[in-house]
Amino acid sequence: MELHGKLELVRHALAKVKTPSELTTVPQILSDALIGHPDLSVAILGPEHHILFTTPNAAFATHLLENPRSKDLSGENESSPVMWEQKGQIYRGIYANAETGITGQSSSIVALAINIEHHQAFMKAFHNNLWRAIAAGILLTILLGWVAARRGLAPVLQMADVAKGISASHLSDRLSSNAVPPELANLAIAFNEMLTRLEGSFHRLSDFSSDLAHELRTPISNLMTQTQVALSKGRTAEEYREVLYSNLEEYERLARMIADMLFLAKADNGLIIPSSEIVDLAQEVRELFGFYEAIADEQGVSLILTGEGKISGDRLMLRRAISNLLSNAIRHTPHSGLINVFIDHSNPEETNLAIENSGERIAMEHLSRLFDRFYRVDPSRQKASDGAGLGLAITKSIIEAHRGNIQVFSSNGTTRFKITFPNC
Repeated sequence: MELHGKLELVRHALAKVKTPSELTTVPQILSDALIGHPDLSVAILGPEHHILFTTPNAAFATHLLENPRSKDLSGENESSPVMWEQKGQIYRGIYANAETGITGQSSSIVALAINIEHHQAFMKAFHNNLWRAIAAGILLTILLGWVAARRGLAPVLQMADVAKGISASHLSDRLSSNAVPPELANLAIAFNEMLTRLEGSFHRLSDFSSDLAHELRTPISNLMTQTQVALSKGRTAEEYREVLYSNLEEYERLARMIADMLFLAKADNGLIIPSSEIVDLAQEVRELFGFYEAIADEQGVSLILTGEGKISGDRLMLRRAISNLLSNAIRHTPHSGLINVFIDHSNPEETNLAIENSGERIAMEHLSRLFDRFYRVDPSRQKASDGAGLGLAITKSIIEAHRGNIQVFSSNGTTRFKITFPNC
């Protein structure tokens, strides 16, 4: 751009020359115009191919004038920029025709060259600095990326640390949802909920194991004691027969408990698949009333059924669930008490069955645990005839296997178990 600009200046100065005598003023005009450009060299070859003007120390510019191609230019054409090295310096130059204002005179040849050594040095330094900046930028990007990744993955690493520390005796650790970025908040919440479920399941399993050991210990202790007493001395056949009958009762109790435990184990693993048949709930309740009639009469308890309804399910399993609830209600209803069974089939989407008995109110803290295995509201009142404490747990498993729901309410001297079955 600089060379082209100065070429236009020279052409303008030559175009103002109208007579041969005015050519003598061109060197002075150009010298004044080119002051302040020490790296720029200009040489003009006049119409007679003699040097008309050169700048001081412009010997290198003659390199262009000696180029044979300079004689092939015509009109306003100019050469392409060329580069060469001379005396350890690097130059870029062009040559072109320049017309004077003298009529009939042939054009002059103008050669312009500029020392680009400092430009080359600048570009070399620029390239070096650029590569250093690129290298520094790459290193800085790697460092910042590592720091950002570490900070971004810190919540995940914290989750990993918490997961590593989880054990049977250490399930209480939780992640702070406020300490994680919004993108991981849901993951932290789900992780904490998983730990809560694990902790609850482990506590229930631990309690269940303890209760099971306690429940099995009683009949086994009875069997051992009775057998030791029977073997302590010789006895008659009748006395041995009485011991065997007593042991048989304990064996039956153990058999029922084991059968119930197997049933619950299947329920926990989703292995209970009820058959599908139409079950008349009112008919099943009436038959169960007949079965429990003698016990109810003995305790002075009245049994009342209201309503009718049919559902689809396994009749034997449903009969067992209702039987457990009726047995439980009779056992906890005071003398001259009342047990009401209500069946509501008015809702097209569900059928409700409720068993309500009078008696002492169950405290709120016990209601949520009534369906736990081996759980009793008042363990001090436990009797051998009360069973192993698995009836309500089995009932809940049966109801849930039928995609139903069971709830318990207790207030004002009345306890109510409500079962909801979806209509198919």
